[in-house]
Amino acid sequence: MIHKFRDMPADLNTRSNIYVLIDEAHRTTGGDLGNFLMAGLPSATYIGYTGTPVDKTVYGRGTFKTFGCEDDQGYLHKYSIADSIEDGTTLPLYYQLAPNEMLVPHETLDAEFLSLAEAEGVADIEELNKILERAVNLKNFLKGTDRIQQVARFVARHYVENVEPLGYKAFLVGVDREACAHYKHALDAVFAEMGLPSEYSEVVYTGSNNDSELLKQFHIDSKKERQIRKSFGKRHQQPKILLVTEKLLTGFDAPLLYAMYLDKPMRDHTLLQAIARVNRPYENEAQQMVKPHGFVLDFVGIFDKLETALAFDSDEINAIVKDLKLLKVLFKNKMESRAPEYLGLIGDTFNDTDVDTLIEHFRNPERRKEFFKKYKEIEMLYEIISPDAFLRPFIADYASLSAMYHVVRKAYTKTVYVDRDFQAKTNDLVRENVGTYGVTSVGELVEINAETVDLIKKKHAGDGTKVINLIKSIEKVAEDKSDDPFLVAMAVRARVIQEQYEGRQVTTQDALDDLLEAIRKNEARKKQQAEKGFDSRTFYVFETLREAGVEAAESVSTNVRAAFLNHPNWQSSEAELRELRNKITFAVFAEVDDLDQVTRIVDALFSNLER
Repeated sequence: MIHKFRDMPADLNTRSNIYVLIDEAHRTTGGDLGNFLMAGLPSATYIGYTGTPVDKTVYGRGTFKTFGCEDDQGYLHKYSIADSIEDGTTLPLYYQLAPNEMLVPHETLDAEFLSLAEAEGVADIEELNKILERAVNLKNFLKGTDRIQQVARFVARHYVENVEPLGYKAFLVGVDREACAHYKHALDAVFAEMGLPSEYSEVVYTGSNNDSELLKQFHIDSKKERQIRKSFGKRHQQPKILLVTEKLLTGFDAPLLYAMYLDKPMRDHTLLQAIARVNRPYENEAQQMVKPHGFVLDFVGIFDKLETALAFDSDEINAIVKDLKLLKVLFKNKMESRAPEYLGLIGDTFNDTDVDTLIEHFRNPERRKEFFKKYKEIEMLYEIISPDAFLRPFIADYASLSAMYHVVRKAYTKTVYVDRDFQAKTNDLVRENVGTYGVTSVGELVEINAETVDLIKKKHAGDGTKVINLIKSIEKVAEDKSDDPFLVAMAVRARVIQEQYEGRQVTTQDALDDLLEAIRKNEARKKQQAEKGFDSRTFYVFETLREAGVEAAESVSTNVRAAFLNHPNWQSSEAELRELRNKITFAVFAEVDDLDQVTRIVDALFSNLER
């Protein structure tokens, strides 16, 4: 309640055992209110909390001078942004400068903003706006009609090509409300050319009764603003881009916000607060989305003089705010150092022989895990950088690497279908190229029937591919006919064989022979079952009783079948399950005198059927 001290006399209380805890300490003690407070409590201990300490202010007393300890750095305790990134509570930031023709001329930016003493340590957007009001040449440049059209076209294209395919959203930060309104009209026109609705962007600012007709076009009430905020936080809803200048630049958390198109000169606390909107982590397991970092596309030129614009610990700033060019260096290094060891596994044509080589090479789960990890790191870099001419020399190798990942993952994934192998841009690349490689055999499902064994033997694919395809085919037929206990049991056996195969406990030929033998046995079972006129479950009961030595297994099975028909909800109703179990127990007990044996038979029967 610092405002309570306004105009208070000095030495209100001179005790030394008073402790004053101050939040947002970069701003609340920077002016007269701080002077009144400290004069009133001259012997108190002041502890300031801030996420953005300011080295200097217009009053010549920065956060460290006011609160700092007698040590090298001035912190009592520091939890840095770098610490936060390491803990995963925030993400690093990457920036890119817009083309030179759109950037503010250096001399204008320096003279009317960066070199101004009153702009140093600017603590809030209101202060910043007052400074920018006097920057006439700067604002005229930023709001030039031709430039707004040029920037709007660049932003729209960049968002649709670079950001939207990743699944994320963006801010366009205008220098003032008028700029936001002009940008909205310009973006609507560009999106219309692209066949996209005007709802792709929305303007959010505070309106006034004295506003011009242009500004009044985008006045919204609190209900509409809440709806916009809510929809912006949902991936598949409009808007995709919010145009802002003051509102939402502090305290607004939207994890889906990835990109900020910055067209407003900012510095120090206001800049850090603004760009921190895009560093919130986001993860969606279902969509395989993990936000890698926040991204700022600078149309002003602030990031060209980052150490001047952010008057904080330069080592820390350089550690967390990096030029996007570094990602290109990282991609190049990974493609040159990591990709060759994998690309060497396949030939120039990448055919079915190569598929079998990959299946054999990646039988080991740890080896697959390492490959998947390295590939996903490269893929994410490609997604962020693309489209860019820089990628042209790497496209062929990257496409082959992606096709390899497609083959190995499809072969060894634990599910029959893969929902989403790749991020959006890579998915398009793979779809265009995989067909040209001639890779068709992996994941090819075959019908499990009397002809399967002969069909598999005639196929030209390698034995490793045959093993994988048979396992997947057995799992698929068991999934489709989950009421057939024999097929479910065969799928369980197939998974055991796969584990033995991957662990190199059996040879490829032995694994193939075991799978084919399981299919032969199942076909023999189906023939015997048809001869007796039993359904799969009744025949399963018959086989269980026969193997247990029950002489009248066939008649007991008929009684058991009637019991199941009378209790169709036994798997969802405890009462029906108890009744069914009792009837089956009595049916078996009529032919078996040993009660313990009856219990064992019934327990085994239900255990397998429930599974």
